[in-house]
Amino acid sequence: MAAARVTLLQWGLVVRQRLERLLPHSLFGRLAWLLGVTAVASHVLALTLLFETSPAFRPPPPPVALQGSWAGPPPPGPAGMPPLGLVLDIGVRLGALLLAAWVGARWLAAPMRRLAQGAAELGLDVRRPPLPEEGTLECREATRVINQLQRNIQTQLAERDQFVAAVSHDLRTPLTRLALRVEYLDDAQARQRFAKDIGEMNDMIRATLDYLRGAAPDEAWVRLDMAALVESLVCDFQDVGMAVAFAEGGPAAPPVRAQAAALRRCLGNLLENAVRYGERATVTVTSTPGEVHVTVSDQGPGLPVSEWAKVTQPFYRVEGSRNRSSGGVGLGLSIAQDIALRHQGQLLIGNAPVGGLQVMLVLPVAG
Repeated sequence: MAAARVTLLQWGLVVRQRLERLLPHSLFGRLAWLLGVTAVASHVLALTLLFETSPAFRPPPPPVALQGSWAGPPPPGPAGMPPLGLVLDIGVRLGALLLAAWVGARWLAAPMRRLAQGAAELGLDVRRPPLPEEGTLECREATRVINQLQRNIQTQLAERDQFVAAVSHDLRTPLTRLALRVEYLDDAQARQRFAKDIGEMNDMIRATLDYLRGAAPDEAWVRLDMAALVESLVCDFQDVGMAVAFAEGGPAAPPVRAQAAALRRCLGNLLENAVRYGERATVTVTSTPGEVHVTVSDQGPGLPVSEWAKVTQPFYRVEGSRNRSSGGVGLGLSIAQDIALRHQGQLLIGNAPVGGLQVMLVLPVAG
């Protein structure tokens, strides 16, 4: 039984392939072919029904004798009414055209929908398998161009990773030598200052190279409980003495589709930014239909409205006079926004009603 089913499937696949070879390859050709087939089929069906139902094409009934005389055919119907055959003919042709238009629209639009879906998935994961080149000639050409673009992007990403790795090695090697030489200084205070500067330079190099490399491009996508992730992250910050609190935001939020490590880094950047400039941070997790909101609030002075859009730009710092002990290199919010966009979310920045900066991470609910 199984062998017969496999044989039947193979036979159906062969028939389908042969039929596809007979069909036109371009979108215009398929549309013209569909309209031609529809016109012929509607004419044949309409004429068949017309012959079957119209009295004009039936043999006349035999004459009937009435009171010694022969009666002719019955008189015609009332004037002004369209014949039944004409109404039936128009209805059949119109129905066939409407049905063909509906089927043809779905048939011709299916490859475009698959192409659009594949292009959207490519925007989320550039290392996904290439799109299958199928459908009309126009769809296959567009798919071929998208696949070539994907290969070019993958090549550029590989070259970027090699460049970043080389730069990282070249920059960290002299820093390591400096750190070793500092250990031989006799002045303990100078040794401490040098060590602090070297550590700061190392952090700047790491942040810059991580930004150039991108955040976890190969990480798997999973369904994630945002409340559990936030609570775990808050506990980690509290263990190292940072003033971070988790506030219950209401009913449990639904899971989101995310890269766990990347999203953890995004929230970590928001918390570090809040503690650095606002002394302490409070995190809440809420949800609305279709979205999950993670809000990080601090107790700092907040930001002017003109700075809200600028703080997510790479290497932008609000105050140029800030010292390194209170400010980083201006990549924390930029990296957080990049991760939010990769998760089809957004980062909303504003001032809280009670004072302080408020950053909200908005993510779509997992489908």
